[in-house]
Amino acid sequence: MKHVDWSLCLIADTEYPTRTNFISTIEKAVKEGVSIVQLRSKSTDTRTFLDTAFQLTEMLVPYDIPLIINDRIDIALACKADGVHLGQKDLPLPFAREIMGKNKTIGITAMNIKQAETAESQGADYIGVGPVFYTGSKKKASKPIGLGKLEYIRKNIKIPILAIGGINPQNAARVMLTGVNGIAVISAILGAVDTTVSTKKLLKEIRKRKN
Repeated sequence: MKHVDWSLCLIADTEYPTRTNFISTIEKAVKEGVSIVQLRSKSTDTRTFLDTAFQLTEMLVPYDIPLIINDRIDIALACKADGVHLGQKDLPLPFAREIMGKNKTIGITAMNIKQAETAESQGADYIGVGPVFYTGSKKKASKPIGLGKLEYIRKNIKIPILAIGGINPQNAARVMLTGVNGIAVISAILGAVDTTVSTKKLLKEIRKRKN
């Protein structure tokens, strides 16, 4: 995968209600600096998911923004996405690597240091760690790990880390102080009254701690 700016990942959940057209909302965020887009669709049928993936792929090409598909390796391969993100109950990473190939990015969700270390040792390209705070964006979300555990994982893992879970413009700076490479959000952008304003605020906080 090409060089990646991990600063701000938008998890584009098709089941999250947006105030405007789904693809248009994502494009607004990308124009303001979202550096990675991860498409997630937990209960949508395969044909609809694939159609959305193709629309998103076409939209992102001019911006040179990486597209990661959540869970679905078949969708990722079909739309020629840059990679796939897998949870702890999805296809194990070694098998996913055989299918995806060495040039595709594979991210793994980790909620503790053991899971993070396993993902790193198996060849994950990055790790999504969380939930950091309470989040209402995911049904049956795990107990928040907090900033202390996030920082501990960061200090013991060498590959890039995206922090996720309940992150917004008010707490993004504190999350970045743990040393993570970036943050991943859903509601902070998709649920914002003004997509443009919220994205700008997030990036301001992220860059404040990166510079």
